[in-house]
Amino acid sequence: MDFFPSERMRRVLEIVIEDYILSPEPVGSRTISKKSNLNLSPATIRNIMSDLEDLGLLSQPYTSAGRIPTEKGLRFYIDSIINVHELSELEQQEIRSKYLSHLIEGPDLFRETSRILSSSSHYLGIVWTPRMSSVVLQHIEFVKLRRHLVLTILVSTTGLAHNRIIEMEENFSQSELDDLSDYLNSFLTGLTLYQVREKLLEQMRVAKNAYDRLLEQALKLGEKAFSSIDDTDVFIEGKTNILNELEFSNVSRMTDLFRTFEEKATMVKLLDKFMDPKGVQIAIGSESQVQEMETCSLVTSTYGCAGQVWGALGVIGPRRMNYSKIIPLVDYSARLLTEILDRHFH
Repeated sequence: MDFFPSERMRRVLEIVIEDYILSPEPVGSRTISKKSNLNLSPATIRNIMSDLEDLGLLSQPYTSAGRIPTEKGLRFYIDSIINVHELSELEQQEIRSKYLSHLIEGPDLFRETSRILSSSSHYLGIVWTPRMSSVVLQHIEFVKLRRHLVLTILVSTTGLAHNRIIEMEENFSQSELDDLSDYLNSFLTGLTLYQVREKLLEQMRVAKNAYDRLLEQALKLGEKAFSSIDDTDVFIEGKTNILNELEFSNVSRMTDLFRTFEEKATMVKLLDKFMDPKGVQIAIGSESQVQEMETCSLVTSTYGCAGQVWGALGVIGPRRMNYSKIIPLVDYSARLLTEILDRHFH
């Protein structure tokens, strides 16, 4: 930001935002003078609020004397003012015990994580599962469906499965398909699917002059099976949590928002913005670049295994969410999920 509000301005902005987080009502000068212990006259406070409005940090929603923070004001608060504490031992223990209460593996682990985020935040919990292209292959299976149609099942070491039906020129028997999957498993297991693709292309170049039909068909089948895997699942839990928030009392806005959550392509596009392994990231309102989510904020962090980033998780709530509580919750959950995955797969 190309300006730096004075200490008094920062304090007034902080009070407005923290009061607004508790209740989405415009905050007036009387509230500020009661909470600020700045010993300022109501007129001085009104002048400061007016200056903050000129800077684009506060706005006056209607003719009331009160102000509410703008998106720019919230961004300044998060970047320069907010005080974030780690979760207490008790809060950490509570989250851990939710994981430990049932043994969870594979996709259930990610679904459960979104539930835990939702119940701990009282907003929406969101988890993007690992992208298939970045996980490690455990095995591949081919199942004959009918003439020329083969179901390919890719299972990753995380227990995630990716199924795809592909059409082949040749009509293989099931036992031939078993031979082909055995052959591919013999040299592809333990690679990420991205590495698998590279390896297959390399083998195909090498095998160009070979007359081994099995090798040629296995590589062709493998190539088709692995060609367009960049799939990720998105688990969103706790939609009813935000029905109670005043910002979402408008039914058509709510419907648009819920429809957006159902659109996998939109949610996956969001993931790409948050896959940078920089720890906690926050998108306030329009910063998510998803029009229907302009009334929301999103706090995310990445998780992974063995030093690799696999996916992201986070909390979606109203723009006036309690950031100082949500940021450490998301940060801790991401570190805990990483720890569970590391333990599970190493």
